[in-house]
Amino acid sequence: MDGIQPLKTIDPFAQRIHIAYFSMEIALRPEMHTYSGGLGVLAGDTARSCADLEIPVVFVTLVSRSGYLKQEIDANGRQVDHPDPWEPGGWTEPLGAMITVPIEGREVWVRPWLMPLTCPLGHCIPILLLDTDLEQNSPEDRKITDALYGGDAEYRLKQEIVLGIGGVRLLQALGFSIHTYHMNEGHAALLGLQLLRQRRHHPEDVRPGEPVFDPAQVREMCVFTTHTPVSAASDLFAYDVVEKVLGDYIDIGELKTIGGTEALNMTRLALNLSGYVNGVAERHAETAHRMYPGYQVRAITNGVHVQTWTHRAFARLYQSAFPHWAHEPEVLSLGDQLKDEAVWSAHQEAKRDLLYLVKKVSGVEMNADVPLFGFARRMTGYKRPDLLFTDMERLVAIARKQPFQLVFAGKAHPRDEQGKNLIAELNGYARQLANSIPMVFLPNYDIRMAAVLVAGADVWLNTPLPPMEASGTSGMKAAFNGVLNLSVLDGWWVEACVEGVTGWAIGDDDAFGTGAGHADLLYEKLDQMVLPLYYKDRGRWIWMMKEGISKIGAYFNSQRMMRRYATEAYLR
Repeated sequence: MDGIQPLKTIDPFAQRIHIAYFSMEIALRPEMHTYSGGLGVLAGDTARSCADLEIPVVFVTLVSRSGYLKQEIDANGRQVDHPDPWEPGGWTEPLGAMITVPIEGREVWVRPWLMPLTCPLGHCIPILLLDTDLEQNSPEDRKITDALYGGDAEYRLKQEIVLGIGGVRLLQALGFSIHTYHMNEGHAALLGLQLLRQRRHHPEDVRPGEPVFDPAQVREMCVFTTHTPVSAASDLFAYDVVEKVLGDYIDIGELKTIGGTEALNMTRLALNLSGYVNGVAERHAETAHRMYPGYQVRAITNGVHVQTWTHRAFARLYQSAFPHWAHEPEVLSLGDQLKDEAVWSAHQEAKRDLLYLVKKVSGVEMNADVPLFGFARRMTGYKRPDLLFTDMERLVAIARKQPFQLVFAGKAHPRDEQGKNLIAELNGYARQLANSIPMVFLPNYDIRMAAVLVAGADVWLNTPLPPMEASGTSGMKAAFNGVLNLSVLDGWWVEACVEGVTGWAIGDDDAFGTGAGHADLLYEKLDQMVLPLYYKDRGRWIWMMKEGISKIGAYFNSQRMMRRYATEAYLR
Protein backbone atom coordinates (compact mmCIF):
# COMPACT_ATOMS: atom_id res chain seq x y z
CA MET A 1 0.00 0.00 0.00
CA ASP A 2 2.90 2.36 0.69
CA GLY A 3 3.88 4.51 -2.26
CA ILE A 4 0.62 4.17 -4.18
CA GLN A 5 -0.58 7.57 -5.29
CA PRO A 6 -4.28 8.54 -5.43
CA LEU A 7 -5.56 8.37 -8.99
CA LYS A 8 -6.74 11.42 -10.88
CA THR A 9 -10.09 9.75 -11.60
CA ILE A 10 -10.81 9.37 -7.90
CA ASP A 11 -9.27 12.63 -6.67
CA PRO A 12 -12.43 14.77 -6.78
CA PHE A 13 -14.27 12.18 -4.68
CA ALA A 14 -11.44 11.58 -2.22
CA GLN A 15 -11.09 15.28 -1.47
CA ARG A 16 -14.69 15.78 -0.35
CA ILE A 17 -15.95 12.39 0.88
CA HIS A 18 -15.50 11.33 4.50
CA ILE A 19 -18.18 8.63 4.96
CA ALA A 20 -17.84 5.05 3.71
CA TYR A 21 -20.74 2.60 3.37
CA PHE A 22 -19.76 -1.09 3.24
CA SER A 23 -22.16 -3.71 1.90
CA MET A 24 -21.49 -7.24 0.65
CA GLU A 25 -24.03 -6.66 -2.12
CA ILE A 26 -25.57 -3.71 -3.92
CA ALA A 27 -28.21 -3.47 -6.67
CA LEU A 28 -27.19 -0.74 -9.10
CA ARG A 29 -28.29 -1.93 -12.53
CA PRO A 30 -30.04 -5.10 -13.78
CA GLU A 31 -26.95 -5.80 -15.91
CA MET A 32 -24.67 -5.76 -12.84
CA HIS A 33 -25.30 -8.98 -10.91
CA THR A 34 -23.88 -7.72 -7.63
CA TYR A 35 -26.90 -8.41 -5.42
CA SER A 36 -29.12 -11.27 -4.25
CA GLY A 37 -32.11 -9.59 -2.66
CA GLY A 38 -33.38 -7.01 -0.21
CA LEU A 39 -30.05 -6.16 1.44
CA GLY A 40 -28.50 -5.26 -1.90
CA VAL A 41 -31.59 -3.46 -3.16
CA LEU A 42 -31.58 -1.33 -0.01
CA ALA A 43 -27.89 -0.52 -0.54
CA GLY A 44 -28.63 0.57 -4.10
CA ASP A 45 -31.50 2.81 -2.99
CA THR A 46 -29.25 4.22 -0.26
CA ALA A 47 -26.61 5.10 -2.85
CA ARG A 48 -29.14 6.79 -5.12
CA SER A 49 -30.48 8.91 -2.29
CA CYS A 50 -26.95 9.85 -1.21
CA ALA A 51 -26.39 11.13 -4.73
CA ASP A 52 -29.73 12.97 -4.74
CA LEU A 53 -29.03 14.65 -1.40
CA GLU A 54 -25.29 15.23 -1.97
CA ILE A 55 -24.37 13.25 1.14
CA PRO A 56 -20.60 12.66 0.84
CA VAL A 57 -20.48 8.84 0.89
CA VAL A 58 -18.30 6.32 -0.95
CA PHE A 59 -19.78 2.82 -1.30
CA VAL A 60 -17.61 -0.29 -0.99
CA THR A 61 -18.72 -3.75 -2.15
CA LEU A 62 -17.44 -6.84 -3.99
CA VAL A 63 -17.41 -7.19 -7.77
CA SER A 64 -19.05 -10.68 -7.69
CA ARG A 65 -18.14 -11.48 -11.30
CA SER A 66 -20.22 -14.69 -11.41
CA GLY A 67 -23.20 -12.98 -9.78
CA TYR A 68 -25.55 -14.64 -7.33
CA LEU A 69 -27.51 -17.15 -9.39
CA LYS A 70 -29.44 -17.38 -12.63
CA GLN A 71 -32.65 -19.25 -11.90
CA GLU A 72 -34.11 -21.86 -14.19
CA ILE A 73 -37.33 -23.75 -13.39
CA ASP A 74 -37.22 -27.33 -14.64
CA ALA A 75 -40.10 -29.50 -15.85
CA ASN A 76 -40.85 -30.52 -12.25
CA GLY A 77 -41.10 -26.92 -11.08
CA ARG A 78 -37.80 -27.00 -9.20
CA GLN A 79 -35.15 -24.31 -9.17
CA VAL A 80 -31.97 -25.10 -11.10
CA ASP A 81 -28.99 -22.88 -10.23
CA HIS A 82 -26.67 -21.43 -12.85
CA PRO A 83 -23.89 -18.85 -12.64
CA ASP A 84 -25.00 -15.36 -13.63
CA PRO A 85 -21.78 -13.70 -14.84
CA TRP A 86 -21.38 -10.11 -15.87
CA GLU A 87 -18.48 -8.12 -17.26
CA PRO A 88 -17.34 -5.25 -15.01
CA GLY A 89 -15.73 -3.43 -17.91
CA GLY A 90 -19.13 -2.70 -19.40
CA TRP A 91 -20.27 -0.46 -16.54
CA THR A 92 -17.22 0.37 -14.43
CA GLU A 93 -13.61 1.42 -14.91
CA PRO A 94 -10.60 -0.23 -13.27
CA LEU A 95 -8.48 1.86 -10.95
CA GLY A 96 -4.74 1.35 -10.95
CA ALA A 97 -4.30 1.24 -7.19
CA MET A 98 -3.90 -2.15 -5.51
CA ILE A 99 -3.44 -3.26 -1.93
CA THR A 100 -2.96 -6.63 -0.25
CA VAL A 101 -4.83 -8.46 2.49
CA PRO A 102 -3.50 -11.38 4.59
CA ILE A 103 -5.15 -14.72 3.74
CA GLU A 104 -3.66 -18.07 4.84
CA GLY A 105 -0.21 -16.55 5.15
CA ARG A 106 -0.32 -15.08 1.65
CA GLU A 107 -0.60 -11.48 0.56
CA VAL A 108 -3.64 -11.42 -1.73
CA TRP A 109 -3.91 -8.47 -4.09
CA VAL A 110 -7.13 -6.47 -4.36
CA ARG A 111 -8.01 -3.87 -7.01
CA PRO A 112 -11.13 -1.68 -7.18
CA TRP A 113 -13.43 -0.97 -10.08
CA LEU A 114 -15.10 2.46 -10.02
CA MET A 115 -18.70 3.14 -10.94
CA PRO A 116 -19.67 6.82 -10.65
CA LEU A 117 -23.37 6.94 -9.76
CA THR A 118 -24.98 10.14 -11.03
CA CYS A 119 -28.46 11.27 -10.02
CA PRO A 120 -30.87 13.21 -12.30
CA LEU A 121 -29.76 16.47 -10.66
CA GLY A 122 -26.17 15.80 -11.71
CA HIS A 123 -24.68 14.97 -8.31
CA CYS A 124 -22.32 12.01 -8.32
CA ILE A 125 -20.98 9.54 -5.76
CA PRO A 126 -18.44 6.72 -6.22
CA ILE A 127 -19.10 2.99 -5.94
CA LEU A 128 -15.99 0.84 -5.48
CA LEU A 129 -16.24 -2.86 -6.38
CA LEU A 130 -13.35 -4.92 -4.99
CA ASP A 131 -11.76 -7.59 -7.18
CA THR A 132 -9.13 -10.30 -6.62
CA ASP A 133 -9.17 -11.67 -10.18
CA LEU A 134 -5.67 -10.38 -10.85
CA GLU A 135 -2.67 -12.00 -12.48
CA GLN A 136 -0.64 -11.33 -9.32
CA ASN A 137 -2.83 -13.80 -7.39
CA SER A 138 -2.95 -17.59 -7.43
CA PRO A 139 -5.86 -19.26 -9.30
CA GLU A 140 -7.53 -20.00 -5.96
CA ASP A 141 -7.27 -16.42 -4.74
CA ARG A 142 -8.47 -14.99 -8.04
CA LYS A 143 -11.87 -16.58 -7.34
CA ILE A 144 -12.42 -15.00 -3.90
CA THR A 145 -14.59 -12.19 -5.26
CA ASP A 146 -16.27 -14.41 -7.85
CA ALA A 147 -19.55 -15.75 -6.42
CA LEU A 148 -21.83 -13.72 -4.14
CA TYR A 149 -22.55 -15.76 -0.98
CA GLY A 150 -20.94 -18.81 -2.56
CA GLY A 151 -18.68 -21.52 -1.19
CA ASP A 152 -18.02 -22.76 2.32
CA ALA A 153 -17.19 -20.94 5.56
CA GLU A 154 -13.56 -20.44 4.57
CA TYR A 155 -14.56 -18.89 1.26
CA ARG A 156 -17.05 -16.58 2.96
CA LEU A 157 -14.46 -15.48 5.52
CA LYS A 158 -12.00 -14.70 2.75
CA GLN A 159 -14.64 -12.56 1.05
CA GLU A 160 -15.30 -10.70 4.28
CA ILE A 161 -11.56 -10.09 4.72
CA VAL A 162 -11.44 -8.54 1.25
CA LEU A 163 -14.52 -6.42 1.95
CA GLY A 164 -13.71 -5.25 5.47
CA ILE A 165 -9.91 -5.19 5.76
CA GLY A 166 -9.28 -4.67 2.06
CA GLY A 167 -11.93 -1.96 1.79
CA VAL A 168 -10.34 0.16 4.53
CA ARG A 169 -6.87 -0.24 3.07
CA LEU A 170 -8.03 0.67 -0.44
CA LEU A 171 -9.85 3.78 0.68
CA GLN A 172 -6.70 4.96 2.39
CA ALA A 173 -4.57 4.08 -0.63
CA LEU A 174 -6.90 6.10 -2.86
CA GLY A 175 -6.52 9.16 -0.65
CA PHE A 176 -9.83 9.11 1.21
CA SER A 177 -9.88 10.47 4.74
CA ILE A 178 -12.83 8.61 6.23
CA HIS A 179 -14.20 9.52 9.65
CA THR A 180 -17.39 7.38 9.56
CA TYR A 181 -17.60 3.75 8.46
CA HIS A 182 -21.13 2.40 7.99
CA MET A 183 -21.54 -1.40 8.01
CA ASN A 184 -24.65 -2.62 6.19
CA GLU A 185 -24.98 -5.95 8.06
CA GLY A 186 -22.15 -7.82 9.76
CA HIS A 187 -20.36 -8.97 6.62
CA ALA A 188 -18.12 -5.91 6.79
CA ALA A 189 -17.35 -6.13 10.52
CA LEU A 190 -13.68 -6.98 9.93
CA LEU A 191 -13.16 -3.36 8.94
CA GLY A 192 -13.24 -2.68 12.66
CA LEU A 193 -10.22 -4.95 13.19
CA GLN A 194 -8.26 -3.02 10.58
CA LEU A 195 -9.13 0.23 12.34
CA LEU A 196 -8.12 -1.33 15.68
CA ARG A 197 -4.73 -2.36 14.33
CA GLN A 198 -4.11 1.13 13.05
CA ARG A 199 -4.92 2.58 16.47
CA ARG A 200 -3.03 -0.03 18.49
CA HIS A 201 -1.34 1.14 21.67
CA HIS A 202 2.41 0.77 21.82
CA PRO A 203 3.04 -2.45 23.79
CA GLU A 204 5.41 -0.69 26.17
CA ASP A 205 2.57 1.63 27.21
CA VAL A 206 0.17 -1.21 28.07
CA ARG A 207 -0.29 -2.14 31.71
CA PRO A 208 -0.61 -5.83 32.68
CA GLY A 209 -4.05 -7.18 31.79
CA GLU A 210 -4.90 -4.24 29.54
CA PRO A 211 -5.69 -5.03 25.86
CA VAL A 212 -3.25 -3.69 23.29
CA PHE A 213 -6.05 -2.06 21.38
CA ASP A 214 -8.75 0.40 22.33
CA PRO A 215 -12.21 -0.38 20.91
CA ALA A 216 -13.52 2.96 22.20
CA GLN A 217 -11.61 4.84 19.52
CA VAL A 218 -13.05 2.64 16.78
CA ARG A 219 -16.60 2.92 18.13
CA GLU A 220 -16.45 6.65 17.52
CA MET A 221 -15.95 5.92 13.82
CA CYS A 222 -18.35 3.05 13.17
CA VAL A 223 -22.07 2.74 12.45
CA PHE A 224 -23.73 -0.67 12.26
CA THR A 225 -27.11 -1.42 10.68
CA THR A 226 -28.32 -4.89 11.54
CA HIS A 227 -30.92 -6.67 9.41
CA THR A 228 -30.78 -9.95 11.30
CA PRO A 229 -33.98 -10.84 13.19
CA VAL A 230 -32.66 -14.08 14.77
CA SER A 231 -29.28 -14.93 16.27
CA ALA A 232 -28.90 -18.03 14.12
CA ALA A 233 -28.82 -15.86 10.99
CA SER A 234 -25.55 -14.16 11.98
CA ASP A 235 -22.34 -15.07 10.18
CA LEU A 236 -20.41 -17.44 12.48
CA PHE A 237 -16.84 -18.66 11.90
CA ALA A 238 -15.14 -21.31 14.01
CA TYR A 239 -11.94 -19.97 15.52
CA ASP A 240 -9.84 -22.72 13.98
CA VAL A 241 -11.04 -21.45 10.59
CA VAL A 242 -10.29 -17.87 11.64
CA GLU A 243 -6.75 -18.83 12.72
CA LYS A 244 -6.16 -20.71 9.48
CA VAL A 245 -7.38 -17.90 7.24
CA LEU A 246 -6.34 -14.76 9.18
CA GLY A 247 -3.14 -16.17 10.71
CA ASP A 248 -1.46 -13.78 13.12
CA TYR A 249 -3.33 -10.71 11.84
CA ILE A 250 -4.90 -10.38 15.31
CA ASP A 251 -4.51 -12.26 18.57
CA ILE A 252 -7.36 -14.78 18.84
CA GLY A 253 -7.64 -14.27 22.60
CA GLU A 254 -8.20 -10.57 22.08
CA LEU A 255 -10.62 -11.24 19.24
CA LYS A 256 -12.76 -13.45 21.47
CA THR A 257 -13.34 -10.55 23.86
CA ILE A 258 -15.14 -8.58 21.16
CA GLY A 259 -16.27 -11.26 18.69
CA GLY A 260 -17.71 -13.99 20.90
CA THR A 261 -16.09 -16.74 22.92
CA GLU A 262 -17.43 -19.84 21.12
CA ALA A 263 -17.08 -18.64 17.51
CA LEU A 264 -16.44 -15.40 15.69
CA ASN A 265 -19.90 -13.84 15.50
CA MET A 266 -19.83 -11.02 12.96
CA THR A 267 -22.94 -9.39 14.39
CA ARG A 268 -21.40 -9.42 17.88
CA LEU A 269 -18.14 -8.03 16.51
CA ALA A 270 -19.97 -5.20 14.75
CA LEU A 271 -22.01 -4.42 17.87
CA ASN A 272 -18.89 -4.17 20.01
CA LEU A 273 -17.04 -1.95 17.54
CA SER A 274 -19.85 0.49 16.68
CA GLY A 275 -20.87 3.61 18.53
CA TYR A 276 -24.19 3.80 16.71
CA VAL A 277 -26.33 0.69 16.11
CA ASN A 278 -29.73 0.59 14.50
CA GLY A 279 -32.39 -1.81 13.37
CA VAL A 280 -34.33 -1.27 10.15
CA ALA A 281 -37.82 -0.82 11.64
CA GLU A 282 -39.19 0.04 15.05
CA ARG A 283 -40.31 -3.57 15.63
CA HIS A 284 -36.98 -4.90 14.44
CA ALA A 285 -35.08 -2.65 16.86
CA GLU A 286 -37.18 -4.13 19.68
CA THR A 287 -36.37 -7.63 18.41
CA ALA A 288 -32.64 -6.85 18.16
CA HIS A 289 -32.64 -5.49 21.71
CA ARG A 290 -34.14 -8.77 22.94
CA MET A 291 -31.50 -10.70 21.01
CA TYR A 292 -28.60 -8.57 22.25
CA PRO A 293 -29.46 -7.12 25.66
CA GLY A 294 -27.07 -4.48 26.89
CA TYR A 295 -26.68 -2.76 23.54
CA GLN A 296 -28.53 0.38 22.56
CA VAL A 297 -30.28 -0.40 19.28
CA ARG A 298 -32.01 2.56 17.69
CA ALA A 299 -34.56 2.39 14.89
CA ILE A 300 -34.29 3.94 11.45
CA THR A 301 -37.00 2.37 9.36
CA ASN A 302 -35.99 1.51 5.82
CA GLY A 303 -37.22 3.44 2.82
CA VAL A 304 -37.00 2.98 -0.93
CA HIS A 305 -35.97 5.30 -3.74
CA VAL A 306 -39.14 6.87 -5.15
CA GLN A 307 -37.89 7.69 -8.63
CA THR A 308 -36.47 4.20 -9.13
CA TRP A 309 -39.60 2.31 -8.09
CA THR A 310 -42.40 4.55 -9.36
CA HIS A 311 -43.94 3.46 -12.66
CA ARG A 312 -43.63 6.01 -15.46
CA ALA A 313 -47.41 6.57 -15.49
CA PHE A 314 -47.42 7.55 -11.81
CA ALA A 315 -44.20 9.52 -12.27
CA ARG A 316 -45.94 11.63 -14.92
CA LEU A 317 -48.90 12.12 -12.59
CA TYR A 318 -46.70 13.15 -9.65
CA GLN A 319 -44.55 15.39 -11.81
CA SER A 320 -47.57 17.34 -13.03
CA ALA A 321 -48.96 17.78 -9.52
CA PHE A 322 -45.79 17.94 -7.40
CA PRO A 323 -42.75 18.99 -9.49
CA HIS A 324 -40.26 18.34 -6.66
CA TRP A 325 -41.67 14.93 -5.66
CA ALA A 326 -38.55 12.94 -6.56
CA HIS A 327 -36.20 15.07 -4.46
CA GLU A 328 -38.68 15.76 -1.66
CA PRO A 329 -41.07 12.80 -1.49
CA GLU A 330 -42.72 14.34 1.59
CA VAL A 331 -44.93 16.24 -0.84
CA LEU A 332 -46.64 12.95 -1.67
CA SER A 333 -48.56 13.54 1.56
CA LEU A 334 -50.85 15.49 -0.76
CA GLY A 335 -51.39 12.41 -2.89
CA ASP A 336 -54.87 12.02 -1.45
CA GLN A 337 -55.82 15.11 -3.48
CA LEU A 338 -55.07 13.47 -6.84
CA LYS A 339 -58.02 12.89 -9.15
CA ASP A 340 -59.52 9.40 -8.96
CA GLU A 341 -59.62 8.87 -12.70
CA ALA A 342 -55.95 9.89 -13.07
CA VAL A 343 -54.84 7.47 -10.37
CA TRP A 344 -56.87 4.59 -11.83
CA SER A 345 -55.63 5.29 -15.35
CA ALA A 346 -52.00 5.27 -14.18
CA HIS A 347 -52.59 2.02 -12.32
CA GLN A 348 -54.18 0.34 -15.33
CA GLU A 349 -51.18 1.31 -17.46
CA ALA A 350 -48.84 -0.28 -14.90
CA LYS A 351 -51.07 -3.37 -14.72
CA ARG A 352 -51.01 -3.79 -18.50
CA ASP A 353 -47.21 -3.84 -18.37
CA LEU A 354 -47.33 -6.62 -15.80
CA LEU A 355 -49.87 -8.64 -17.79
CA TYR A 356 -47.64 -8.28 -20.85
CA LEU A 357 -44.66 -9.56 -18.85
CA VAL A 358 -46.65 -12.50 -17.52
CA LYS A 359 -47.76 -13.54 -21.01
CA LYS A 360 -44.29 -13.06 -22.47
CA VAL A 361 -42.58 -15.17 -19.81
CA SER A 362 -45.20 -17.81 -19.02
CA GLY A 363 -47.64 -17.78 -21.91
CA VAL A 364 -50.51 -17.25 -19.46
CA GLU A 365 -52.94 -14.49 -20.41
CA MET A 366 -54.41 -12.73 -17.39
CA ASN A 367 -57.40 -10.39 -17.18
CA ALA A 368 -56.99 -6.66 -16.53
CA ASP A 369 -60.45 -6.55 -14.90
CA VAL A 370 -59.67 -9.25 -12.30
CA PRO A 371 -57.74 -8.35 -9.13
CA LEU A 372 -54.14 -9.51 -9.21
CA PHE A 373 -52.16 -10.40 -6.08
CA GLY A 374 -48.37 -10.15 -6.22
CA PHE A 375 -45.89 -12.02 -4.01
CA ALA A 376 -42.19 -11.66 -4.86
CA ARG A 377 -39.23 -11.94 -2.51
CA ARG A 378 -36.51 -14.36 -1.45
CA MET A 379 -37.95 -17.84 -1.29
CA THR A 380 -37.29 -19.25 2.16
CA GLY A 381 -39.28 -20.86 4.93
CA TYR A 382 -40.05 -17.91 7.20
CA LYS A 383 -41.49 -15.89 4.29
CA ARG A 384 -44.26 -18.53 4.08
CA PRO A 385 -45.14 -18.16 0.38
CA ASP A 386 -47.27 -21.29 0.81
CA LEU A 387 -49.54 -19.82 3.52
CA LEU A 388 -52.18 -18.86 0.97
CA PHE A 389 -52.51 -22.52 -0.04
CA THR A 390 -53.06 -23.97 3.43
CA ASP A 391 -56.68 -24.88 2.62
CA MET A 392 -56.98 -25.37 -1.13
CA GLU A 393 -60.70 -26.17 -1.01
CA ARG A 394 -61.46 -22.93 0.82
CA LEU A 395 -59.20 -20.91 -1.49
CA VAL A 396 -60.94 -22.25 -4.59
CA ALA A 397 -64.36 -21.60 -3.05
CA ILE A 398 -63.42 -17.95 -2.48
CA ALA A 399 -62.18 -17.62 -6.06
CA ARG A 400 -65.35 -19.21 -7.43
CA LYS A 401 -67.42 -16.39 -5.91
CA GLN A 402 -64.93 -13.57 -6.50
CA PRO A 403 -62.18 -14.40 -9.03
CA PHE A 404 -58.58 -13.30 -8.54
CA GLN A 405 -55.14 -13.95 -10.07
CA LEU A 406 -51.76 -14.73 -8.53
CA VAL A 407 -48.21 -13.88 -9.61
CA PHE A 408 -45.25 -15.26 -7.63
CA ALA A 409 -41.51 -14.78 -8.10
CA GLY A 410 -38.29 -15.15 -6.12
CA LYS A 411 -35.04 -17.07 -5.83
CA ALA A 412 -33.93 -19.54 -3.17
CA HIS A 413 -30.33 -19.59 -1.98
CA PRO A 414 -28.48 -22.47 -3.68
CA ARG A 415 -28.09 -24.25 -0.33
CA ASP A 416 -31.64 -23.55 0.92
CA GLU A 417 -33.41 -26.83 0.19
CA GLN A 418 -36.52 -25.69 2.04
CA GLY A 419 -36.70 -22.63 -0.20
CA LYS A 420 -36.26 -24.76 -3.31
CA ASN A 421 -39.00 -27.11 -2.15
CA LEU A 422 -41.32 -24.13 -1.70
CA ILE A 423 -40.69 -23.06 -5.29
CA ALA A 424 -41.56 -26.56 -6.49
CA GLU A 425 -44.72 -26.50 -4.38
CA LEU A 426 -45.78 -23.13 -5.81
CA ASN A 427 -45.37 -24.41 -9.35
CA GLY A 428 -47.36 -27.48 -8.35
CA TYR A 429 -50.16 -25.26 -7.02
CA ALA A 430 -50.16 -23.33 -10.30
CA ARG A 431 -50.78 -26.56 -12.22
CA GLN A 432 -53.37 -27.76 -9.71
CA LEU A 433 -55.31 -24.47 -9.85
CA ALA A 434 -55.09 -24.00 -13.61
CA ASN A 435 -58.86 -24.32 -14.08
CA SER A 436 -59.89 -22.20 -11.09
CA ILE A 437 -57.25 -19.53 -10.25
CA PRO A 438 -54.85 -18.13 -12.87
CA MET A 439 -51.41 -18.39 -11.25
CA VAL A 440 -47.84 -18.13 -12.49
CA PHE A 441 -44.35 -18.33 -11.00
CA LEU A 442 -42.01 -16.04 -12.94
CA PRO A 443 -38.41 -17.33 -13.00
CA ASN A 444 -35.19 -15.36 -12.52
CA TYR A 445 -36.57 -12.53 -10.40
CA ASP A 446 -34.39 -9.41 -10.54
CA ILE A 447 -34.76 -5.67 -10.03
CA ARG A 448 -36.06 -5.16 -13.57
CA MET A 449 -38.87 -7.67 -13.01
CA ALA A 450 -39.46 -6.33 -9.50
CA ALA A 451 -40.21 -2.85 -10.83
CA VAL A 452 -42.93 -4.24 -13.09
CA LEU A 453 -44.41 -6.49 -10.40
CA VAL A 454 -44.64 -3.97 -7.57
CA ALA A 455 -46.28 -1.42 -9.86
CA GLY A 456 -48.69 -3.68 -11.72
CA ALA A 457 -50.28 -5.72 -8.95
CA ASP A 458 -53.56 -4.67 -7.37
CA VAL A 459 -52.65 -6.10 -3.96
CA TRP A 460 -49.19 -6.83 -2.55
CA LEU A 461 -49.20 -9.92 -0.33
CA ASN A 462 -46.68 -10.56 2.45
CA THR A 463 -46.99 -13.40 4.96
CA PRO A 464 -43.80 -13.68 7.07
CA LEU A 465 -43.65 -15.47 10.40
CA PRO A 466 -43.19 -12.75 13.09
CA PRO A 467 -40.70 -11.50 14.15
CA MET A 468 -38.63 -12.81 11.23
CA GLU A 469 -39.25 -9.87 8.87
CA ALA A 470 -36.69 -7.26 9.87
CA SER A 471 -38.27 -4.63 7.65
CA GLY A 472 -39.32 -5.56 4.13
CA THR A 473 -39.39 -2.94 1.39
CA SER A 474 -41.33 -4.40 -1.54
CA GLY A 475 -44.63 -3.23 -0.05
CA MET A 476 -43.25 0.31 0.15
CA LYS A 477 -42.45 0.19 -3.57
CA ALA A 478 -45.93 -1.09 -4.27
CA ALA A 479 -47.53 1.77 -2.31
CA PHE A 480 -45.77 4.40 -4.48
CA ASN A 481 -47.81 2.93 -7.33
CA GLY A 482 -51.14 2.88 -5.53
CA VAL A 483 -50.94 -0.86 -4.82
CA LEU A 484 -52.63 -1.89 -1.56
CA ASN A 485 -50.81 -4.02 0.99
CA LEU A 486 -52.23 -7.15 2.61
CA SER A 487 -49.65 -8.27 5.13
CA VAL A 488 -48.89 -9.89 8.45
CA LEU A 489 -48.07 -7.23 11.05
CA ASP A 490 -44.30 -7.51 11.08
CA GLY A 491 -41.35 -5.35 10.05
CA TRP A 492 -42.28 -2.01 8.50
CA TRP A 493 -45.99 -2.85 8.16
CA VAL A 494 -46.50 -2.44 11.91
CA GLU A 495 -45.79 1.27 11.39
CA ALA A 496 -47.54 1.71 8.03
CA CYS A 497 -50.76 -0.24 8.41
CA VAL A 498 -53.90 1.78 8.98
CA GLU A 499 -56.58 -0.88 8.69
CA GLY A 500 -58.90 -0.29 5.78
CA VAL A 501 -57.00 2.87 4.84
CA THR A 502 -53.47 2.02 3.65
CA GLY A 503 -54.24 -1.68 3.34
CA TRP A 504 -55.10 -4.60 5.61
CA ALA A 505 -53.40 -6.58 8.36
CA ILE A 506 -53.45 -10.36 8.55
CA GLY A 507 -54.05 -10.97 12.24
CA ASP A 508 -53.27 -8.85 15.27
CA ASP A 509 -50.00 -7.32 16.40
CA ASP A 510 -48.54 -10.49 17.94
CA ALA A 511 -44.85 -9.69 17.73
CA PHE A 512 -43.46 -12.93 19.07
CA GLY A 513 -46.31 -15.32 18.35
CA THR A 514 -46.33 -18.61 16.48
CA GLY A 515 -48.22 -17.45 13.42
CA ALA A 516 -50.97 -19.97 14.11
CA GLY A 517 -54.26 -19.01 12.56
CA HIS A 518 -52.80 -16.65 9.98
CA ALA A 519 -54.14 -18.73 7.10
CA ASP A 520 -57.73 -18.54 8.41
CA LEU A 521 -57.39 -14.81 8.95
CA LEU A 522 -55.98 -14.37 5.44
CA TYR A 523 -58.93 -16.21 3.91
CA GLU A 524 -61.33 -14.14 5.99
CA LYS A 525 -59.80 -10.86 4.80
CA LEU A 526 -59.84 -12.00 1.18
CA ASP A 527 -63.41 -13.21 1.26
CA GLN A 528 -65.04 -10.52 3.36
CA MET A 529 -63.04 -7.33 2.80
CA VAL A 530 -60.48 -7.22 -0.03
CA LEU A 531 -62.32 -8.88 -2.90
CA PRO A 532 -65.78 -7.41 -2.14
CA LEU A 533 -64.26 -3.92 -2.03
CA TYR A 534 -62.56 -4.37 -5.40
CA TYR A 535 -65.69 -5.61 -7.10
CA LYS A 536 -68.39 -3.57 -5.37
CA ASP A 537 -66.89 -0.23 -4.35
CA ARG A 538 -64.31 0.98 -6.85
CA GLY A 539 -64.50 4.51 -5.45
CA ARG A 540 -63.46 3.35 -1.98
CA TRP A 541 -60.69 1.20 -3.51
CA ILE A 542 -59.22 4.20 -5.31
CA TRP A 543 -59.57 6.26 -2.13
CA MET A 544 -57.43 3.65 -0.36
CA MET A 545 -54.89 3.75 -3.19
CA LYS A 546 -54.51 7.50 -2.67
CA GLU A 547 -54.28 7.06 1.11
CA GLY A 548 -51.45 4.58 0.59
CA ILE A 549 -49.60 7.01 -1.66
CA SER A 550 -50.00 9.90 0.76
CA LYS A 551 -49.33 8.08 4.03
CA ILE A 552 -46.74 5.52 2.88
CA GLY A 553 -45.02 7.24 -0.03
CA ALA A 554 -44.47 10.45 1.90
CA TYR A 555 -42.62 8.66 4.71
CA PHE A 556 -41.24 5.25 3.70
CA ASN A 557 -38.72 6.57 1.21
CA SER A 558 -34.93 6.53 1.17
CA GLN A 559 -34.66 10.33 1.14
CA ARG A 560 -36.18 10.45 4.64
CA MET A 561 -34.11 7.43 5.67
CA MET A 562 -30.82 8.99 4.57
CA ARG A 563 -31.59 12.35 6.12
CA ARG A 564 -31.98 10.49 9.42
CA TYR A 565 -28.73 8.57 8.98
CA ALA A 566 -26.94 11.80 8.12
CA THR A 567 -28.18 13.73 11.16
CA GLU A 568 -28.34 10.93 13.75
CA ALA A 569 -25.57 8.50 12.80
CA TYR A 570 -23.03 10.38 10.70
CA LEU A 571 -22.97 13.71 12.54
CA ARG A 572 -22.55 12.32 16.05
